[in-house]
Amino acid sequence: MAYFGTAPLRSVGGASLQFPPQVVPCAPGKLILMNHQSVIDILLVVKSVAYGYPRIVTRARYGRFIPLISHLVRLYQYPTVDPTANPREVLKMARAMAQEARDSDVPIAIFPEGTRTKDGEIGSFRKRGLAKVLKGRPWTVYIFVVDGYWEKSHVKDFLADLSALDGRVEHAATLEWTDPDADPGPFITKVRDIMSERLAEMRSSNTSAP
Repeated sequence: MAYFGTAPLRSVGGASLQFPPQVVPCAPGKLILMNHQSVIDILLVVKSVAYGYPRIVTRARYGRFIPLISHLVRLYQYPTVDPTANPREVLKMARAMAQEARDSDVPIAIFPEGTRTKDGEIGSFRKRGLAKVLKGRPWTVYIFVVDGYWEKSHVKDFLADLSALDGRVEHAATLEWTDPDADPGPFITKVRDIMSERLAEMRSSNTSAP
């Protein structure tokens, strides 16, 4: 499904769309974490899984009126969250999302920032939901970093100028989370540090390239 969403972007209008390496097995207990720059990140996360697909925690509003993305949300029954809901509903959704993640028979993917940043830098993590997921079970955690899409964060933005679409996505690290009873705080901080360092490296290499 991700192929049909991304293939046209690679062949129309001079777009340059790099796929992530397919290093994530399609199996339970696999957690994908990636920074968030554009709605196209959802398609990139799908492509990181070998011979299968993940379930991606997405905002509830992504389930409607976004070409292809909304279809994926509905087809694969992605867990959804609505940060604009009242605190009680947000807590209820976080608990439901954590339970779905724990019981899922395919990889789970989360954008820990919860929203896109205006400059593409790694934003603050919304730790509560991720902490609940980590406390649900042991995980093999795959960390990806994407860059180059933050100026084209909405569908209408990158469709308006496909030739300017030039992004990269890299597999930054694989970590093991083995003790669900442990404090997830230091682990979450480590994940964010890895993302920030890799993004800085990617941007530095782009600047120094001839």
